[in-house]
Amino acid sequence: MKLEEAIDTKRLTETIEAAQKHLFDIQEDGGYWQGDFKSNPTIEAEHLMLTQFMGLKDEGEWKKVVNYLKRKQLEDGSWNIFPGGKGDLSTTIECYFAFKLAGESTEGEEMTKAREFIMDKGGIPEARIFTKIWLSLFGIWDWDRVPAMPPELIFFPDWFPINIYEFASWARGTIVPLLIVISKKPVHQLPADKKLPELFPEGWSWEDEDRTEKDYSTFSWSNLFQIADDALKYYNRLPWQPGREKAIKKCEEWIVARQEADGSWGGIQPPWVYSLLALYIQGYQLDHPVMQKGIEGLGSFSIEERDELKLQACVSPVWDTAWAVLALVESGLPSDHPELNLAGEWLLDMEIRSEGDWSVDLDEVEPGGWAFEFANENYPDTDDTSVVVIALDELSLHDKEKEKAEAIDRGLQWLLAMQSSNGGWGAFDVDNDQEILYEIPFADFGAIIDPPTVDVTAHILEMMGRLGFDMNDKPVKRGYEYIRDEQNEDGSWFGRWGVNYIYGTGCVLPGMEAIGEDMTKPYVRKAVDWIKNHQNGDGGWGETLESYSNPELAGEGESTPSQTAWSLISLIAAGEEDSMSVKRGVEYLLEQQTEDGTWEEENYTGTGFPGDFYIGYVLYRHYFPLIALGRYREAITEG
Repeated sequence: MKLEEAIDTKRLTETIEAAQKHLFDIQEDGGYWQGDFKSNPTIEAEHLMLTQFMGLKDEGEWKKVVNYLKRKQLEDGSWNIFPGGKGDLSTTIECYFAFKLAGESTEGEEMTKAREFIMDKGGIPEARIFTKIWLSLFGIWDWDRVPAMPPELIFFPDWFPINIYEFASWARGTIVPLLIVISKKPVHQLPADKKLPELFPEGWSWEDEDRTEKDYSTFSWSNLFQIADDALKYYNRLPWQPGREKAIKKCEEWIVARQEADGSWGGIQPPWVYSLLALYIQGYQLDHPVMQKGIEGLGSFSIEERDELKLQACVSPVWDTAWAVLALVESGLPSDHPELNLAGEWLLDMEIRSEGDWSVDLDEVEPGGWAFEFANENYPDTDDTSVVVIALDELSLHDKEKEKAEAIDRGLQWLLAMQSSNGGWGAFDVDNDQEILYEIPFADFGAIIDPPTVDVTAHILEMMGRLGFDMNDKPVKRGYEYIRDEQNEDGSWFGRWGVNYIYGTGCVLPGMEAIGEDMTKPYVRKAVDWIKNHQNGDGGWGETLESYSNPELAGEGESTPSQTAWSLISLIAAGEEDSMSVKRGVEYLLEQQTEDGTWEEENYTGTGFPGDFYIGYVLYRHYFPLIALGRYREAITEG
C-alpha cells in the first residue's frame, strides 16, 4: 500500500472480524476470558524451595519445573526477569539453588555457567533481601544478617506514621507473614551437598559482612531506620521479649482471616507462599483446612505443557474480560450479543460486596468494586473497577439491566471515595504514599507503597466521562489537574502499570477526550507530537522495559502490537485518525495479524513493580489492537 492512499476498508473489516472470531474462540465456558500471566523464573524456583521446606516435594512435578527453568536459562548461564533483559543476580541464585535441590549436577553446563555468572556479580552477599530470606530458611545465609522486622508492628495503630496499612496492599500481605518468619528464624537442615559454599567469594567471611561501614554522623531517615534495625537485632537476642508471642499470634490471625476462597492470599504469589510458610512455622499441619486449601490452590495457577510446568504469579480474568468486552463492542458487535451478555453477567457476579483492607481508612463507604483475579475479596482495585464499569455500561443485559445499573453506581461511589488528596487515584488504597518506608533496610524489593498514578487516574476519568461527568464536576477537575501536573517536559506521561511512557500517554489522551477536553490545547498537541516522533520505521510503536531505569529510552524499542495499539488509541482520541502516523500504525497491525486472527508479542508490556517485576499479559497483543482498529474504523466512518 502506498502511504498516501487510504486504508483498504475491506481489509480492515476482515481483520477486525478475524480478531473478533479469535476472541470468541478462546472465551471460557463461564463467559469470561483469561490469558496466561507471564512473569519471571523466581516464581518457579521459589515453588521448589517452598515445597522442599514444607516436605511436599513431588519428583514428577519438580522434573517438569526444572525442564521449564532450563529452557528459560540464557546463554551466559543467567536468568532474567523479562524477555530480552540482562541476567539478574538474585533470580539466577534462586534458580541455581532450585537446581541443586532438585539434584542437578554442579558440574553440568547449566550450573557451571550459572555459577560463573553469579560469582562474576559478587555471589550471594550481593543478592537482594528476599533471596537472602529464602537462603536463611535453609541455613545458607544468617538470619541475624537479615533486616529486622518486629512482629509488634501489627499493633501499631493506623494513625501512626509507620503501620502495616501504610504499606501497599501487596507489600502488606507479604510483610505480615514475614514478621513471623523473620522473628522465628526457622532453618530447614540440608545435607552438605545441597548447600551453596561455592556461591560465596573466596576468602569471604561473616566478619567482612559485619565490617560494612555505617556513617551515622548526619541525620537521615535511612540512618534512623538503620539504628532501629541494629537495636531490634539486639532486642531479638534477649532471652525475654514481652509481648512477642502475642504479636506473633495477632499476625497469625491476620493472615488466616485474609485467605481467599481459592486458597490464595491477595491473589498473588508473594503473600501466598509467605503466608503458607508462616503458618507452617507456626505449627499448622499440612492437613489443616487453611493449609490444605492454600496448597491445593497453587495448582490452579500452574500451567503444564508437555514435559514442562510453569507457575503464574497471578491470574487476570476480570481485567481480561472487561477489556475483551470493550474490544468486541467497540469493534462493532451489538451490545446485546449473546456471548457479550454472558460475559456481562459474569462480571456482575464478580463484584465484591464485602469490606477489605481499603475500609481501614474508609469504614463508612459501601463496598462496590472489582478485583483483578477470580478471588480477591480483600483487595478490589480502582483500575479494574473503572474498566469493568466502562464495559458494563456498553452492554445491554436484558433482564439484568437493573442489577447492572446498581452495580455501576456502587462502583462509581466507591471510586469517588477512593480518590486521594492530590486528586489522583492509587490502585488499592487512599493516600498510600509514605515515601519514608523506602528507607527501611528491609525495603529493597521494589514498590512498597501505592501512590496515585496517571494511568489509573486516566482510566477513572475516562469512565466518569462516559457516564456523563465533565470538568464541572469536582472529582473530575481534581483528577484532571493531577494529570496535568504529572506531564513530562517532553509531553509524555509515565506509565506505572504498563510499559511505559507509551502506556501512560495512551491512557491519558482517551481519558481527556472522554471528559470533554479541547484536544487542540498545546499540552495535548505536545503529547501527540511525542507519540508521532517515537513511531518506528515499520509503522508500529514499541518501548523497552529498560526505560524504567533509563528514561532516555522513553518510547524506544521494537514494535509490539499492544504498544502500537495504545499509541493509535491516543492519536485517534486527539483527532489524528487521518494523519499519516495513524495510517502507518493501522497498516502495521493489519500486516502483523496472524492466520488465526491474533497477533504475536514476545516482549512484556505490563508492569508489576518498575525495575523489579514485569508482566507478559498474553491477551494484550489481541484486545488492544482490536480496540484500536475498531475506534479507527468508527472515526473514519464518522469523518
